[in-house]
Amino acid sequence: MSDRRIIQVNEKVPLRMGIPLSIQHTFAMFSASVLVPYILGISPAIALLMNGIGTLLFILITKGKAPAYLGSSFAFISPALIVINKMGYEYALGGFIVTGIIFMAVAILIKYVGVDWIDVILPPAAMGPVVALIGLELASNAASNGGIVKSEGYDRIDPHLVIVFLVTLAFAVIGQVLYRGFASAIAILIAIIIGYIVALLLGIVDFTPLQTQSWIAMPNFTAPKFSLQAILVIIPASLVVISEHIGHQVVTSEIIDKDLLKDPGLHRSLFADGLSTTLSGFCGSVPTTTYGENIGVMAITKVYSVWVIGGAAVFSIFLSFIGKASGLIETIPAPVMGGVSFLLYGMIGASGIRLMVDAKVDYSKARNLAMTSVIFVTGLSGAYIKIGSATLQGMSLAALVGMALGLTFYVLDRFKLTNDYE
Repeated sequence: MSDRRIIQVNEKVPLRMGIPLSIQHTFAMFSASVLVPYILGISPAIALLMNGIGTLLFILITKGKAPAYLGSSFAFISPALIVINKMGYEYALGGFIVTGIIFMAVAILIKYVGVDWIDVILPPAAMGPVVALIGLELASNAASNGGIVKSEGYDRIDPHLVIVFLVTLAFAVIGQVLYRGFASAIAILIAIIIGYIVALLLGIVDFTPLQTQSWIAMPNFTAPKFSLQAILVIIPASLVVISEHIGHQVVTSEIIDKDLLKDPGLHRSLFADGLSTTLSGFCGSVPTTTYGENIGVMAITKVYSVWVIGGAAVFSIFLSFIGKASGLIETIPAPVMGGVSFLLYGMIGASGIRLMVDAKVDYSKARNLAMTSVIFVTGLSGAYIKIGSATLQGMSLAALVGMALGLTFYVLDRFKLTNDYE
């Protein structure tokens, strides 16, 4: 890596480089992945364990061709909390298992019908903004974590938080422009370390998580219970995750310049995601999904190696048993991760724009302009619809709107009713 070159998907890297590259991926996903079990009231150790196992299974099932990290899914928080409050966490696990089975069933269906239908219902003018929304709808979270916007309960912005955020973001950006060789590949990790040091100097690091953790901590396994009522509450969220999964595979395909929907195939990646979710449910963990944070890391560093992703998975499994290690990572202040996320999410948004540029979308055509405009506004406006207890909004709702528009225009084209034929 004397020059800043692309590390391809199946390319191995020396251990001295692979370890920091893998740790970088772990840092990127950690804060979001442990937040879900915290919200649901369970130990994050079991989530870290199953995320790592799920990621290794994903790499195996996709034949090492699709670099992706499986982290805890946010889509299930709302329906899961409803089930937990009424029936208990065990019944939520039963719903997670059924959802994973649905993923696998859809994957098997896709294996036989193919993926050409995606180009029909999500043409580039629709897929581009949907992919961009994966990053753009998370922008407010990055700003909130960074402390640069007023949050609930605080009527002013803390300058210490802003300083840490700006320093972290500055080094993340500078790293993309100035770092050379191996340093350019671990620019995110360097930015996190520098941001953490600044936070220490400003006295805003909370060491409570480190003090309360023991050295060895066994993950808490919980057996699932099944209830039709709980299952019906949770399964609508599967639509959100399937839409998210397709979007993530498309944006990753753009980044690595390979069509992952066809090789190894959407059926393999979705089946792996479903199997991971099912196993997580049986072990007492939360559903998993491919993570945008790690996609952003790949976009920035140009390191696509599944060996690095696999190393991050192994490190996650290690952390699930070492309480002090996970506790130390938990002490990383929110502004540090906010500064890094600010850049990562923006890179994902830019990937969606790149998709439209590469596809040479013609915006002199009214249909393309209308489709992109409606999808962007749908995803960013805060509009939502409810299916049972599950809420569809942001990228997921925008994807549905895009599919409806794409299918409508396809049907109109088949009957030559559009003014393109005038």
